[in-house]
Amino acid sequence: MDFTPTEEQTAAQELAATIFGDLATHERLAAAGTGTDAELWKALCAAGLPGAVEEIGLLGLVLLAEEQGRTTAQVPFAASGVFGLLAVARHGTEEQRERLLPGLRDGTSVATGAFPPAGHVRADAEGRLTGAVEWVPWLRDATHVLVTDQDGAVRLVPMASAEATMVPVELTAPWAAGRLVLDGARGERIGGAGARADVLATARIVCAGLQAGVCAGSLARAVAYTSVREQFGRPLSTHQAVQLRAADAHMDTEAIRVTAYEAAWRLDEGLPAAEHALTAAWWASEAGKRVVHAGQHLHGGMGADLDHPVHRHFLWGRQLDAYLGCGTELLAELGDLIANGERS
Repeated sequence: MDFTPTEEQTAAQELAATIFGDLATHERLAAAGTGTDAELWKALCAAGLPGAVEEIGLLGLVLLAEEQGRTTAQVPFAASGVFGLLAVARHGTEEQRERLLPGLRDGTSVATGAFPPAGHVRADAEGRLTGAVEWVPWLRDATHVLVTDQDGAVRLVPMASAEATMVPVELTAPWAAGRLVLDGARGERIGGAGARADVLATARIVCAGLQAGVCAGSLARAVAYTSVREQFGRPLSTHQAVQLRAADAHMDTEAIRVTAYEAAWRLDEGLPAAEHALTAAWWASEAGKRVVHAGQHLHGGMGADLDHPVHRHFLWGRQLDAYLGCGTELLAELGDLIANGERS
């Protein structure tokens, strides 16, 4: 087991860190409100990062998602990588890959995923979809949305269809979300019986990578703040209680990171990874909450300021906790998986 990034993965991560660091500033994020930073998305696409996902694999995407989470950059990068590039590349037919991947690679097409509980979206014999999904992240930017029907089949729906409509909604995190309503929209089948489980596992692993970045960014801000903020004549960072709280947050962040890396590496290597994906998602949910709460707490009164940069990490951390299953749900699913012997 070796999580050491390849040269290509390292180069992509360093490039992503530079672009996110330069453009996803507090001022630009505040100006974007709850929408997407279009200029940042253009910069990422011009650098070829969306298209690099196929070459650097799932572990590479996790590394890039970590950089997005570190800055809480408001772009559909991770979502389009999971529900677009990887979903089509791994499960699409040759014709679908030739038709769909070029737009996803250069960013002119953006995909997101709507994975509702069974029964919310239904397909008829001709593949026409009806139903609604109450909130889908990055739906305002999406040209395509990946949905699952009542039978668990994965279908890709073009948002240009007159039968697919979007109503903007606001989430805890500013993820440009919308309510998806399908009224007879055609959705083309992507993959076979195992596509849904694979895409869901991939999404959970990438979300864990996002959460690792969110937590790392929150902790970095807390360390910087407590190193200069003084109380009783000395920096807060010299107090043992502050050090212990930060140390616990660091260990939680590393647990999220290493479980996400392991799960991504196993999928890239074609190894069984169902349990590992759930484990990574559980750490992202449970430990992620602890870290972003600690980040706010270590800022003292400043942490209660809704306009402070650390509050954005708190919002992302809580949203990622709820997305694709909270800790209790994930633990129950993992228990069922082990009990039933379905360990692949």
